[in-house]
Amino acid sequence: MAFHYSRRKLKPREEEEAGELNIVPYLDILMNLIIFMLLSITGLTAFGALNVNAPSYGASVGAGGDADAPKLDLRVIIAKDGLFVLGNSPEIPAKEATVPTLPLRADGTQDFAALNAQLVKLKAAFPQETKVILVAEPAIPYESLIQTMDALRETPGTAAERKLLFPDVTLGSL
Repeated sequence: MAFHYSRRKLKPREEEEAGELNIVPYLDILMNLIIFMLLSITGLTAFGALNVNAPSYGASVGAGGDADAPKLDLRVIIAKDGLFVLGNSPEIPAKEATVPTLPLRADGTQDFAALNAQLVKLKAAFPQETKVILVAEPAIPYESLIQTMDALRETPGTAAERKLLFPDVTLGSL
């Protein structure tokens, strides 16, 4: 019986080449995802933006404003007891009140419909006034702040029925 060497063993064994990992397709997908995420985020921030003014200091009269016209100086305070509506009008108190103008409803929520109705009356008395200062206690939920701003800015209803009340909302602090 003859002994034969197999060709496999006679051939010097070459190191198996490890193929290079091609990461170009992976990077291409990753870059597309990053661009998509950035564009999505910038598009969504426009939906969450609220137009709120910063407080201004100094005694300046706005463009087209009459210096002799009485100013409303409307302030709305959101408290845990209810809503305080303060200003320079006979219908509302001018100084800090201890009893809320609009107390909480029986279920413990703020009465935004009553606030809106009171602001409609104030807008009829002061048609040129557009500014309101909104102050909230620290424990007030963000949703209550937004609903109050909605009640301050316009009347509820369809787009044709809505009327602007006080669109220039300035946030203040206690």
